[in-house]
Amino acid sequence: MPARSHLPRQLRPELERDLSRSPSLGYEPPEEAGWIRCLAHGFPTPLARWHYHDEYELHLIVATSGKAFVGDWIGQFQPGHVVLTGPRLPHNWVSMDLPEGGVAERDLVIQFAHEPLARAAEAIPELADVLPMLERSRHGIEFFGMGERAQAHWQRTKAAHGVQRLAAFCAYLADLSASTDYRLLSSVQMQSSDDDHSLDQIASVVSRITDHLSEPLSAADIAAELGMSESRFSRFFHRATGNTFTEFVNRVRINRACQLLMESDRLITDICYVVGFNNIANFNRRFRDIKGMTPREFRRQVESRFAGRS
Repeated sequence: MPARSHLPRQLRPELERDLSRSPSLGYEPPEEAGWIRCLAHGFPTPLARWHYHDEYELHLIVATSGKAFVGDWIGQFQPGHVVLTGPRLPHNWVSMDLPEGGVAERDLVIQFAHEPLARAAEAIPELADVLPMLERSRHGIEFFGMGERAQAHWQRTKAAHGVQRLAAFCAYLADLSASTDYRLLSSVQMQSSDDDHSLDQIASVVSRITDHLSEPLSAADIAAELGMSESRFSRFFHRATGNTFTEFVNRVRINRACQLLMESDRLITDICYVVGFNNIANFNRRFRDIKGMTPREFRRQVESRFAGRS
């Protein structure tokens, strides 16, 4: 299949490694950065590109507005925009109203790794309060009404060292984890279940859905396999995922379609059938319901996720 000439040659996000984290770009020197790494940068910059990394990232925009890309989500940002991205979730922010010469400071960022916090939470129960938020961040979390507080938290964290930096950062995490005014950005979210057995059951169902997207999927068949009535299975599934079975299947299918639209040159009609829709009209309708645009519009917009590269 010939390549689409207007798509960038690079389709996949770039992995950010420690070797690229130069102080000249705004990173703290390696000898100063511990578990909590602060970063401030302007725009344009080589750091603004479609990329991912192994750390969580708390990202605050303080200047300009434009288009944000987090996983398969596309939306608008402006000053005060606060997002927490989980490990290896691709992202980029592209300013659309840049003044001539750019801006010296647009992004206030904190990066931190999972393992130190997870291990500490095993011994310090108070730290476990933030773990549900970190789990949600696998999909990206946008927090509303937090811009001014987030900037103050970032400045206190940046100015502190040692235990004082840890304390300032924990206060930032605590403030965010207490927020109820947020939304998840990318893909679907599997919420916590009642117990380990229920979690295993729902994980098995979700795996079956994702592994067999192109096949007909029946709630009645899966309910029978689990030894449940269809009505009981429907209640169980909705409690665990926040969606009806049909809604969840459609969201997973659309999420896979987004991935193919972003990372391949396959025809939209081909993608429609690969992800399990039996006609293009239904595919377009479900895609618009979930993403707010058609597959063609989505593919056109994601091309700009590479903007800002140096």
